[in-house]
Amino acid sequence: MSEVKNKFGKIQTVEQAMEHIKDGMTIMVAGFCGVGSSYRLIQEIIKKGVKDLTLISIDAGDPGVGPEDIIKNEQVKKLISSHIGATPRTGELLNEGKLEVEFVPQGILAERIRAGGCGIPGFLTDVGLGTMVEEGKPKVTLNGKEYLLETALHADVAILRAEKADEFGNLIYNKTARGVNPLMARAADLTIVDAKEVVALGDIDPEDVVTPGAFVDSIVRGGGEWTWAWE
Repeated sequence: MSEVKNKFGKIQTVEQAMEHIKDGMTIMVAGFCGVGSSYRLIQEIIKKGVKDLTLISIDAGDPGVGPEDIIKNEQVKKLISSHIGATPRTGELLNEGKLEVEFVPQGILAERIRAGGCGIPGFLTDVGLGTMVEEGKPKVTLNGKEYLLETALHADVAILRAEKADEFGNLIYNKTARGVNPLMARAADLTIVDAKEVVALGDIDPEDVVTPGAFVDSIVRGGGEWTWAWE
């Protein structure tokens, strides 16, 4: 294995990475039920105390796991997610009027993120017609069939977790921990990755790369932080 030299300047301390996080930002947090989420970076966001965030996440995490910690700390003004049922405090904040939640069907949420990363402003779908999902959304009739117009999602920052990164930011993930990480990496102005292992450029087989380093701006080396047992 080659020596890691940080010749691209992307490998940063967690403190340097957190300098990018500001009040009022839209942040994508990867993971599902905490799998694929960076517990370390989430805790650093809490420590920094930024507020009025818009959070985009497939779910609200589980109690004490994933984005739920940021939400229950009342740093989030709006959550865009597919469900919050595993996190009672998120539901309480919604009912108390302290949190706005935009519910999006899970596949549509992933596609909205993908569209944001591909420069597609929106797309048509019949998912959600006749339900609360269609409220306030434009409808388009095409070939005699009605569709909802779903708009793309974009973020200021994406927070990801990877199994391995090289010094340029090429990433590989651990099985289902991949989730929507690759989509989020493309759909943000700046992508911060918490990598379990960082290696030199060339030490990852190009055929194994899932997220190209062109979409990664900051790499925080992993360490002894909390992880799921199966990661």
